[in-house]
Amino acid sequence: MPAGLTGQSSQDFAGGPSALRILHLGVRNTVGELADDGFTQTNPSVVTASASTTLTGITKRGVLGGTVAITRPDKGNGKIGGAPSSPVAGNKPVGIFINDALGNPYENTPAAASGKCPYVSAQGTYGSRLYETTQQTTAGGGSVGTALTAYATGQDLYCSVNGLLTNRSDDSIEVSASGSAKALGVVISAPTSTFPEMIFNLLL
Repeated sequence: MPAGLTGQSSQDFAGGPSALRILHLGVRNTVGELADDGFTQTNPSVVTASASTTLTGITKRGVLGGTVAITRPDKGNGKIGGAPSSPVAGNKPVGIFINDALGNPYENTPAAASGKCPYVSAQGTYGSRLYETTQQTTAGGGSVGTALTAYATGQDLYCSVNGLLTNRSDDSIEVSASGSAKALGVVISAPTSTFPEMIFNLLL
């Protein structure tokens, strides 16, 4: 367990229904309806040639708990979802999804029933097991698939073009829409080979 974190889990907190672990809650948010592709997108959703190793073994469709909730004006007024295939200026990260949109076998499926997929916003501290491990665009130089610099305490986090947390600002969804990257979080405890969860403060 990283220094400063308490608690025990036989599965490193990987046995729950979501890749997100809430440590200190900001706001559980249900403003906005889930875009239709929030139930059908593949994971990764956009750049598939260099999938994050944190997605290994995940075949489920739809947005996943621990991934970034993004405004989706391309899908209509008041829509929230995962990363679009062609980002536009109005695609902005607003928080982190709490649970997978499609749920799991033998569970209730409130997102499908309500058309909403709750996300956390307005600060808080969280752990996520989903984040980028390689470069996703050629913006700013370099090659797609190149390993990212190691995550480290104090680094800014951005929403990647796949809707995952990343420490590479040039891979952000805003840069892909010809805008400027905005940090949505800061690393508190970086993932390691023995504890592959990233602990971060949400800034949004």
